[in-house]
Amino acid sequence: MHHLAELAEKCGELPASFFRFQVVELWVFGELLDVPKDVEVIEVALVTDLPVEEVPWLTEPSGAEHWANSTRLSRNPFQAFWRSKDAPVWNHRIERPALIWSAADGINEEALVAVSDGAGELVRAPAPAPEELGERVDDELAVSLRALRRANRDYTDRRWSPGKLTPYSDALWRTTTGYLDLLDVRAG
Repeated sequence: MHHLAELAEKCGELPASFFRFQVVELWVFGELLDVPKDVEVIEVALVTDLPVEEVPWLTEPSGAEHWANSTRLSRNPFQAFWRSKDAPVWNHRIERPALIWSAADGINEEALVAVSDGAGELVRAPAPAPEELGERVDDELAVSLRALRRANRDYTDRRWSPGKLTPYSDALWRTTTGYLDLLDVRAG
């Protein structure tokens, strides 16, 4: 729990002009919200002020690595999922998350205490209806396909150019992984 509380504090401390984007919400989900036990990884959703097209499923926005290093996210037991403020934070993987911090209201002490006490159920978001979840996956799949085409084009354009190819190949890999994950969910 101390890692989660520390991350929530760091979210509120970063200067607004330091990064290309701002994290505006921190949500927790997964095993930490279940009955009290030690978990190996804390699953969090980081909501940015970026448009949906810049944060397709399972990708990282430009500057995410720098943000993760500045907040110690990368050195602590977190698995982060980046999201856009312009779409719901939840999807097929981020099930009934709990809001821990927001730029508007700061740290949600009630949620932190509930999660710490093993009462995360009390602060979780409600589950979407099955048709709502289906629509969410369809929306994300469309965004992901457009992103996959962009990432493929960027990689192809730079394939034989001088300079490092790793940022482009990594972006293509992440975008492909997100697209295939959503495609598998849709195929069901």
